[in-house]
Amino acid sequence: MKTPRRAEPRSIGMNVTPMIDVVFLLIIFFLVSSHLARQETQLELNLPVAAGDEPTDAARPRVTLNVLADGSVLLGGEALPMDQIERRLAYEQQQSETGIEVRIRGDRAAEYRTVEPLLAACAKAGVWNVAFNVFEEK
Repeated sequence: MKTPRRAEPRSIGMNVTPMIDVVFLLIIFFLVSSHLARQETQLELNLPVAAGDEPTDAARPRVTLNVLADGSVLLGGEALPMDQIERRLAYEQQQSETGIEVRIRGDRAAEYRTVEPLLAACAKAGVWNVAFNVFEEK
């Protein structure tokens, strides 16, 4: 009986094409999400001038509220009524283990009566880490 002749052993390989596709999708996701996060803080506002210390707690999740000169409040780039802002703040506070930080970026021409309900909404939502963004002249 003749024994079958075996061809040369094939090397075992792995197809990396799907892995490369996933890596590119992750890169695109992080680029888009970082762009959207930066877009909130780059909204053109005429910030008030003040001196102060730079906050150091970068580990907390941050929610940015933009107060425009006409009194409208933007959260996530969209104008929302005060009751929805309060609900969103309460939801974000519950989702975070360490609590959230709220940054209020108010236009210099915005009236305090627009900012006061934001502070009350933060207090009702249990958010005690509230900071105001200002422009510091050097």
